[in-house]
Amino acid sequence: MRTSQPQTIYLSDYKVPAYLVDTVDLRFELFEDGARVHSTLAIRRNPDSQESAAPLELDGDSLVLESVALDGTALSDGDYENRGEQLVIRSVPERFSLSVVTWIEPQNNTRLEGLYKSSGMFCTQCEAEGFRCITFFPDRPDVMARFRTRIEADREAYPVLLSNGNDVDRGELDDGRHFVTWEDPFPKPCYLFALVAGDLVEKRDTFTTCSGRDIDLRMYVEPRNAEKCDHAMDSLKRSMRWDEDVYGREYDLDIFMIVAVDDFNMGAMENKGLNIFNSSCVLASQETATDLAFQRIEAIVAHEYFHNWSGNRVTCRDWFQLSLKEGFTVFRDSQFSADMGSPTVKRIEDVTLLRTAQFAEDGGPMAHPVRPASYMEISNFYTLTIYEKGAEVVRMIHTLLGPDLFRKGSDLYFQRHDGQAVTTDDFVRAMEDASGRDLSQFRLWYEQAGTPVLTVSDEFDEGRGVYRLTIEQTIPDTPGQSNKKPQHIPFALGLLGSDGQPLPLRLSGDETEAPTERVLELTEGVHTFEFHGIPSEPVPSLLRHFSAPVRVRYPWTREQMLFLMNHDPDGFNRWDAGQRLAVDVIQRLIGSPDDAAIDPRLVEAYRKLITDTGLDQALVAKMLQLPSEAYLIELAESADVPAIHRARERVLEHLAVALRDELVACYQRQHDSGAYEVTPEAIARRSLRNTALGWLLMINDDEGRALAVRQLNEADNMTDRMGALRALVNSDYEADRRQALDDFYDRFRDDPQVVEQWFSVQAASDRAGQLSDIEQLLVHPAFDWKNPNKIRSVIGSFAGQNLAAFHNPDGSGYRFLADQVCRLDDSNPQIAARLVTPLTRWRKFAPAYSSQMQSALERIRDKEGLSRDVYEVVHKSLAG
Repeated sequence: MRTSQPQTIYLSDYKVPAYLVDTVDLRFELFEDGARVHSTLAIRRNPDSQESAAPLELDGDSLVLESVALDGTALSDGDYENRGEQLVIRSVPERFSLSVVTWIEPQNNTRLEGLYKSSGMFCTQCEAEGFRCITFFPDRPDVMARFRTRIEADREAYPVLLSNGNDVDRGELDDGRHFVTWEDPFPKPCYLFALVAGDLVEKRDTFTTCSGRDIDLRMYVEPRNAEKCDHAMDSLKRSMRWDEDVYGREYDLDIFMIVAVDDFNMGAMENKGLNIFNSSCVLASQETATDLAFQRIEAIVAHEYFHNWSGNRVTCRDWFQLSLKEGFTVFRDSQFSADMGSPTVKRIEDVTLLRTAQFAEDGGPMAHPVRPASYMEISNFYTLTIYEKGAEVVRMIHTLLGPDLFRKGSDLYFQRHDGQAVTTDDFVRAMEDASGRDLSQFRLWYEQAGTPVLTVSDEFDEGRGVYRLTIEQTIPDTPGQSNKKPQHIPFALGLLGSDGQPLPLRLSGDETEAPTERVLELTEGVHTFEFHGIPSEPVPSLLRHFSAPVRVRYPWTREQMLFLMNHDPDGFNRWDAGQRLAVDVIQRLIGSPDDAAIDPRLVEAYRKLITDTGLDQALVAKMLQLPSEAYLIELAESADVPAIHRARERVLEHLAVALRDELVACYQRQHDSGAYEVTPEAIARRSLRNTALGWLLMINDDEGRALAVRQLNEADNMTDRMGALRALVNSDYEADRRQALDDFYDRFRDDPQVVEQWFSVQAASDRAGQLSDIEQLLVHPAFDWKNPNKIRSVIGSFAGQNLAAFHNPDGSGYRFLADQVCRLDDSNPQIAARLVTPLTRWRKFAPAYSSQMQSALERIRDKEGLSRDVYEVVHKSLAG
């Protein structure tokens, strides 16, 4: 295991590899006590390297080296140097074959990197640097090779043997063993290598591509999950068709495979032709998965499939370019999900995550550009900035160019760089060359960290009919960056007249008919725009569709926010106006006396939403969700979490009391006796129904209690069952809560994914998830310290969602999290490093909290043998 002092790696130090690998021939002998890996590499010096006399240096981690041979001749100890993390051979010819045999112990691999065992099966996770845990190799993404893999194992225990590419040979061996050989015709970096061996059920389907090729689709799961594959398979076929229609990308191999694995650090991995998924991201049935799980599975299946081109066929040159594949692919999967469901709701969901979590990351000690300039441990940079903000950067290019030129640019990018490892500059250059647009300034989005702030002011000249809008952009300092340059920002807006109708946006010099929505391009520190022919003072609808990942500061009045809630034709801004109104009301209550008045206009606004059946019910369901505590904390200067929690609860209870009859009517109105469907309309109906139920239980309404108990007992789907359970868990009906939890567990105790939901609903509740309750969950028979999903469902949910309990003024939540991080650091440092996140923004909180959070971080810092993963996060968090 890597335990050396972390060293900072800089983008500016990048050098092309001294050696290239043309082919990789692997033979795996899998046993119960370990695995022997035979690797034969066809290597040559890189003609583009300036280091003509460089030694051969191969990366390794936790490997037992058994033999090394150069061109068939065994090397003695004096011919090479095994440094543990590197195998160095100082003298090699221009071209040669290197054969290496290593022994590894997958059954003891708790880090879940490289080759490990999960639920009795062998599987791999090689991104970012896991392949070096399998064999010695130049483990970097710009070394691309063709792989041939032979897997040997006991036939009875491991009847299914899988790897990348196409199945080219198979047969029987002595002692009840067998083998399968796989060959991948496309060169790939080693992080895309995959292997699976286990006793799995195979589910098959086919897909016919646009050129008429039939693709064999295979999904492999444990036998108990055989009936949970249909949704993922259908999602895969929809993804394949959509990628052909929208991006012109046809699948290239004869086989596409997905495997579900219970123990997995990530959501899924796009290994070429053999995607490995966390079970929670692929298995679904009406009985066991909620609507959100169905949608998440569809999005993740699409994301990993889209990587076949944006990540696999064209990959990243180095890990600083990670957003090249991830940001682009998140944008693609977001487009897909919008097309499959409600575009407005999808945009709301994406922006909610961005503004709550990514903006927090931008404002914290781990802030980094979309293309980082340095890192210590690459695993720490699988962040919301790389993924979500990276996707927003691509979305802005799409906005600036328009869909047709963007498609032309993506076609050129794939054509120009197929089979290559490239950079974000290459991506932007393709967009420039295809469109004729100069995106030089736009590249700052990849280079500068932090969330830009747009301060907007306006004035109306009634006599001239001119509305003047002034926009000033600033970008806050972030670690290592200050005095930042203005960025190129697409700013979409509209203006509404007093009757709620959109107004033409005619700028000086316009000769054609003016549109009612425009995208202004901000490139300077300050811009002023004048709109002519405005009959009366308008209400501005700013940053429509959230056209850029920025904060907007404008002095909206409550009257304006209510007006936009009712009239804005942009669904996103309609929702956003409601969020701003609720935020304003809640913030005014923080620290106020318990009898402070709550603006009655908020009640009437929500009453109108609940009772207006003509509105898009999917949008209504989103608008009825109050701003989260996490978002309110992000907006605070010095957050007092219990005070924020109390203020938000007061508003929620006030609304529920005032709208009690409307909530009951809404609940009854959304009842559906038909068959369960995962459609936008059905999802909206269930969401509204369960929101109303949750609000009723917040005020301990006896009719609501009876409705929840009946729904829990009679529900024919997990969405309604979990909605009722969550409502009871978050109520003061303690006996019902306990009974509901016990009954739920007894019913689903044999389904790991449902048990994870059961853990999470308790850990995220301030009523059922106090620290003593969390400690009991950690010793529950179903909890497993080796399973990342279980860890996230309890510890992650407590620290990330149950904010009032986690931020207990006595600091016990912080000490608890520090203890768990230290424990996990010894077994799974990737998970440990991600769990630290709630502590890293300690400066955001009021002094009574921040000092204790700082102490918890210092306790972690002082742990002996701290991993490089956790070391980087903690030390950056504590830096000045």
